[in-house]
Amino acid sequence: MSINKLMICICYLLCGQTLLGQTDTLPGTSVYPKDPIIYTLEEVTVSSRSKNDNITGTTMGVEQMKMKEIRRLPMLMGEVDVLKGIQLLPGVQATAEGTSGFSVRGGSPDQNLILIDNTTVYNASHLLGFFSVFNNDVVSGLELYKGDMPLQFGGRLSSLLSIETKSEMPDRWGGTGGIGLISSRLMLEGPAGKQTSWLVGGRRSYVDLFFGLSNTEMVQNSILHFYDLNAKLSHRISNKDRIEINTYYGRDAFGAEMGEFDYGNTAASVLWKHTFSENLFSKFSVHLSDYTYRLGASLDEMAVDWRAGIADVALKANFNHQLNGWLNLNYGVSSIIHRLNPGKIIISGNNANQLDMQKNDALEHGVYLSNEQNVTGNLSLRYGLRVSVFQNLGGLTGYSYDSNYEVADSIYYKAGSIYNTYGQLEPRVGAVYLINNHSSVKANYARNAQFIQLAENSASGSPLNVWFAASPNIKPQTVDNFSIGYFRNFNNNRYETSVEAYYKDMQNVIDFGEHAELLMNPQLEGEVRTGTGKAYGMELSVKKNSGKLTGFFNYTLSRSERTIPEVNNGKTYLAPFDKTHAVNIALNYEFSKQWNTSATWVYATGAPTTYPTGRFQIGDEYFPVYSGRNEYRRPDYHRLDLSLTYVPIPNAKKPWQGEWNFSIYNAYGRKNPWLISYNQTETSTPTAEMTYLFRFIPSVTYNFKF
Repeated sequence: MSINKLMICICYLLCGQTLLGQTDTLPGTSVYPKDPIIYTLEEVTVSSRSKNDNITGTTMGVEQMKMKEIRRLPMLMGEVDVLKGIQLLPGVQATAEGTSGFSVRGGSPDQNLILIDNTTVYNASHLLGFFSVFNNDVVSGLELYKGDMPLQFGGRLSSLLSIETKSEMPDRWGGTGGIGLISSRLMLEGPAGKQTSWLVGGRRSYVDLFFGLSNTEMVQNSILHFYDLNAKLSHRISNKDRIEINTYYGRDAFGAEMGEFDYGNTAASVLWKHTFSENLFSKFSVHLSDYTYRLGASLDEMAVDWRAGIADVALKANFNHQLNGWLNLNYGVSSIIHRLNPGKIIISGNNANQLDMQKNDALEHGVYLSNEQNVTGNLSLRYGLRVSVFQNLGGLTGYSYDSNYEVADSIYYKAGSIYNTYGQLEPRVGAVYLINNHSSVKANYARNAQFIQLAENSASGSPLNVWFAASPNIKPQTVDNFSIGYFRNFNNNRYETSVEAYYKDMQNVIDFGEHAELLMNPQLEGEVRTGTGKAYGMELSVKKNSGKLTGFFNYTLSRSERTIPEVNNGKTYLAPFDKTHAVNIALNYEFSKQWNTSATWVYATGAPTTYPTGRFQIGDEYFPVYSGRNEYRRPDYHRLDLSLTYVPIPNAKKPWQGEWNFSIYNAYGRKNPWLISYNQTETSTPTAEMTYLFRFIPSVTYNFKF
């Protein structure tokens, strides 16, 4: 069974026949004085960042979103989703309709480093990407770095998405949660003495609970759900020492007559923050990340069980040393051991057998030093260097390939030995020139390297993809990022505007040959093709931060290309996630403390694709003739989402506060393509058919806080 057919089946169960499988032929506080008059103060927000930080900060291409902003956005089936929120930012594109996967400035999804409390999450999606793994009640906010990421982070080309869970010490026991059409959630937090606080949050979907109402036996016996759990424990040992323990665990499960599969993440970390002096601060941490998936099927008298995944253990030490006005140093080290498991298949019953792919272990180290200084009253600099080292570990058989990518020789590397090492220098520099208090010009350069990547040939994404590492046959991917921008705030920082231009020069970028076999292939490296790439574009952003009407307008003009000698006859072709134009508009209007409404409108040029342009006949069979790689485009994508929030009793003094959220996804019913397939018979001309997922999806959610 193909991955696309499996995904269609899951979407059928999730959305119902009326929504999926349809095809079209393409064309504050109160103050009480002596008198009885009550004066109400405006809400006061305390932030570690200044209001004009977007003007004065030396970092470019960084986007920040607070959970308060994200919760206002209309979302698919009412599920507030961090990853859906960042898809509205300039330079960020969804990889497929309705999914949480995202591309940053023309890069692929595996070029994004996604962290929860600084621990890597290798698959950040639930239900094949329709929802993310991040519970909005647990998350405090996010930062997205588009290329120029802080030097303490490495290993990815395109971006860093850092998700932080709530860390403030609550003064009393309380919680938040919500009840929706397909899932519910609950988060509890509170103090445990004067020095300790705790947090526990969970979510569970229950789509499959309604399957029993179906008249179809296949649907009645199907399984489709996800769940996740977050837990956090913080303890202040002294005024100089604090320890945090963070954990995440989540799984997805799907089962039907044709088989079953499940997948999920485990992420855990222990963090020790220590203050040596008023000028020297440190963070020491241990991190565990484990992503696994399992696929099972029963065929007659034979059962097949397939398991695969990737796991990391990381040690990190980071220091911030403020020596003087010229030397504000950040430095540190990190070391990660990767274990990549491409798959193990166990066949039981008749013809019992076992196929165990070689596990691939590797070490990844990083050392960095950076400085941020004010050169003059108007000019500030940030510069530094990261040294990254990647080492392949033995315990496997390595292959060498000839010019036709056929196996030429093999060699066994002893377990525990280091048989290959790559080193990369990653300099990064940024500058900001303040024209005045409300405008500035910024420029930066960053070099990034990536040592592990996904083997995938589908833009829609799949939880069954395999991670593989750089090796003697595959060099690390690298990119040189250049960007420049103008930033301007208006009306006492109420309005933020910016325009940025960027250029990315990529080396050793990954693609695959035609008809590549990516799953359970012991010679996967023979399917890999490498070459060069470039991406460039311009991003325009206008944002209104306060008042009854808030929101933003983002526009991106971009291009992303690849040139690989063995692909597309060596001709340059568009990257899978190239989209020339993208417009994202989000507006929120507060009618009163009881009522507010939101709307988002999204437009993007259709994604590149390869179409059959003809066919030929051999005997009684017809075979398609395809165009060059990504020479055509799918239809343009656009969608309007609406939401209305009602707060019955908007009184902050009440112990229980609730609100109702009503939303419509794809309000005007646009048929956006999710899958395009081709039908042909011996006598007819081949036709293309589009499968679309979501039309007029209404939802209602009750959120509460106590």
